[in-house]
Amino acid sequence: MNAEERRRFIQSLLSRSPRPYTGSELAAKLGVSRQVIVQDIAILRARGGAVIATPQGYVARRTALSPGETRIIACSHHVDRVREELVTIVEAGAEVVDVIVDHPLYGEITGRLMLRSVEDVDRFMARLHATKAVLLSSLTRGVHLHTIRSPDPSVFPVIEDALRSKGILLD
Repeated sequence: MNAEERRRFIQSLLSRSPRPYTGSELAAKLGVSRQVIVQDIAILRARGGAVIATPQGYVARRTALSPGETRIIACSHHVDRVREELVTIVEAGAEVVDVIVDHPLYGEITGRLMLRSVEDVDRFMARLHATKAVLLSSLTRGVHLHTIRSPDPSVFPVIEDALRSKGILLD
């Protein structure tokens, strides 16, 4: 399979799949390195391909967002409270779509999260620890925004009250 065929296969697989595929899974399936997959995804995206990178893997844009209403909340906390914050949101019935920080040089920086369950949060936390990556909120002394989504908008006040009582929500 040449590079163009491989890219068409990746786009087709992601557009048919309801679940994300990691770069390693795609690499194993196609018999190439993970770096080749990263490059293929970059080329697909540069050509306007509807591929989104999430902490769970690559997804087609149409499967990335669940239905429902969104709200943006402002939060601030130390890195040791990340799991507590995220679990509070997903256990209440919302998805954590992204994290946004206001960087003094680059302006708004957004990282897609797409966390829908405690299992997603735990995988995110495991990846955070395994990669020793730095959270975007570390660039802004813990201050950040989250876009949260829920099919039931009545969960938003519940989430805000819970985060406020934990000293995480910025009012």
